[in-house]
Amino acid sequence: VTVGSKRLLARMGLVAPATDLAAEESVLWVADGQRVLGAISVAETVRPEAPLEVADLRASGLRLIVASGDRGPAAERIAAAVGVPECRGGMLPEDKLAVLDAEHAAGHRIAMIGDGINDAPALGRANVGIAMGSGTEVARESADVVLISSDLMDLARTVTIARRARRVVMFNFIGTLVVDLTGMVAAGFGLFGPVIAALIHVGSETTFILNSARLIPGRRRH
Repeated sequence: VTVGSKRLLARMGLVAPATDLAAEESVLWVADGQRVLGAISVAETVRPEAPLEVADLRASGLRLIVASGDRGPAAERIAAAVGVPECRGGMLPEDKLAVLDAEHAAGHRIAMIGDGINDAPALGRANVGIAMGSGTEVARESADVVLISSDLMDLARTVTIARRARRVVMFNFIGTLVVDLTGMVAAGFGLFGPVIAALIHVGSETTFILNSARLIPGRRRH
């Protein structure tokens, strides 16, 4: 018994008969040997928090694309329901890789979010691969980041935390360079003695450590 898409039936030399199943639903064909037995219609449902998640990500300046293995109309229905304007349906794993390669060629940095076996190659190719904790093992192994819970809002929180951490790190890095170079120049001209130089160095390092403490969870509400 074979269960799969119309494309799979074609590879087996079978022709899927006409069906009145809704165009916006995914269809799985069932064949027994060389006989097509029928079709199963699968309708995706949108989780209540998904539109809020998409709105948060778009508000943060990210451009979103849905790349789905579902049929075009089914994928477009879901993309419209969650508020993603760009949608590409009927995609095989190699098609998703082609999308990533095209975006890379255009100079874009890409985060790929997925949970299935078909997502694994793209998760490995993206600048940052993000897998859902409830996804397949191969997806989790291919990703750089794994969201432990299945709460979609964790993705927006992760992006926010990552951006805050980067800002703090860059501030500390540049600040350390400025203070140390200034101290070295001043000491070179004899303006600072060893004790004052040491105090300035220790004081600046303490300041930047305390600045990093701003990332402690619970100190700032999302």
